[in-house]
Amino acid sequence: MPDAIPVDSVGLVTPQTIHFSQPLQLSCGQILEEYDLVIETYGQLNEQRNNGVLICHALSGHHHAAGYHCMDDKKPGWWDNFIGPGKPLDTNKFFIVSLNNLGGCHGSTGPVSSNPKTGKLYGPDFPIITVEDWVESQVRLSDHLGIDQWAAIVGGSLGGMQALHWSITHPDRLRHALVIASAPKLSAQNIAFNEVARQAIMSDENFRNGRYLEENTLPRNGLGLARMVGHITYLSDDAMGEKFGRELKNKEFSFDYGVQFQIESYLRYQGANFSGLFDANTYLLMTRALDYFDPASRFDDDLAKAMAKAKAKFLLVSFTTDWRFSPARSHEMVNALLHAGKDVSYLEVDAPQGHDAFLMNIPRYVNCVSGYMQRVANECGEKQ
Repeated sequence: MPDAIPVDSVGLVTPQTIHFSQPLQLSCGQILEEYDLVIETYGQLNEQRNNGVLICHALSGHHHAAGYHCMDDKKPGWWDNFIGPGKPLDTNKFFIVSLNNLGGCHGSTGPVSSNPKTGKLYGPDFPIITVEDWVESQVRLSDHLGIDQWAAIVGGSLGGMQALHWSITHPDRLRHALVIASAPKLSAQNIAFNEVARQAIMSDENFRNGRYLEENTLPRNGLGLARMVGHITYLSDDAMGEKFGRELKNKEFSFDYGVQFQIESYLRYQGANFSGLFDANTYLLMTRALDYFDPASRFDDDLAKAMAKAKAKFLLVSFTTDWRFSPARSHEMVNALLHAGKDVSYLEVDAPQGHDAFLMNIPRYVNCVSGYMQRVANECGEKQ
């Protein structure tokens, strides 16, 4: 935590837990009889209740998107550079809601939660969740907050898929969708990366068929390897080369299989750190939700047909070195939206950071989102 809270920070924030007792029918056929969603809010909902912005998180994200939980926090929320007074998602203009999705491991009901039917942790018995399920739970969250229509729904990566699905299934409930570094479905290569990550976790001897918490252990090695694989795909070759190159940790080769290059040290650190902060069953669930997302599959594999009922206006952003969700995937969405006669703006940012660029303070990207959101803010004023 800095000595003084920055003037453009939302400051100290407190998460809220919202309980839902109405059963939720899931895509897998199972029913969640009750569940909790953890959220954080920033800014104020106006009298017209038309300035709400929903933030949908990526694979390992959660509700803490901005500000600090206490004065001892070393870092702010994961998208703090975008959320706050005067920032692209300006809390002087918008009421911003960020949530931890169902199946998460940061307070919302998921594998680490207690199953009310058994009194034990769900663990591997927690049902498979899809993007469709997330959106339906978010609709109920909207109702709870008294927001009939979001000014905008914003998401990067897996979050962008949620924003896209909102526009298809609940077209009257959002006016703008910001789909950043995302795709209309995963490529075979992306599904392959997710499978390698899952196999790394499930092959860990401490995974115990997903019941590791019952047996007081954790599949740290497997989850760490999964994160290492994921982290490699989030960075570009240029970013990795610029940051690490072939720099050795020590001055000479040691001629063994210990850590010798700085990139190895970095990946091991990332893996070890993540394995103590995230739940393995949740990681399996989130990656499978990514795999399953394909809204065009119900419309003869025609994305333009899938987008036909959408009423929102769209901003899509991609990054040149993002090889996991490449600009070509955004082009697919832009072309489908144009073919469906939708209002769409598109920015392709020349950035060396790879997929992680969507989290970063890149001037052209920041200016674009700021300008677009000013347009959204102006509309909120007009709809009084």
